[in-house]
Amino acid sequence: MRDPDEIEIYKDPVFEYGVKVVSRKNVRNDGTFPGKEIGEVLVKKGDVGYVHSIGTFLQRYYIYGVDWIDRGYVVGMRVHELDEVKEEAAQ
Repeated sequence: MRDPDEIEIYKDPVFEYGVKVVSRKNVRNDGTFPGKEIGEVLVKKGDVGYVHSIGTFLQRYYIYGVDWIDRGYVVGMRVHELDEVKEEAAQ
């Protein structure tokens, strides 16, 4: 369970640039994504993308800019919305 009072930026980011991630949930436009209607799904649960940038919000949280290559755009996501995709080693 996440502590809502935790200040994430006191620790290193969970994900690094270029890491392959998967969305843990559907993400809808809250009005901050230009060119899409409010409420429109931007990212579906299970979509795979790559960490493109790492920023902060309210000097408290990391925001991971994830390039959803199949969708053709970058969406800012919080750590609890993402999981790292572990690649299986080649045999």
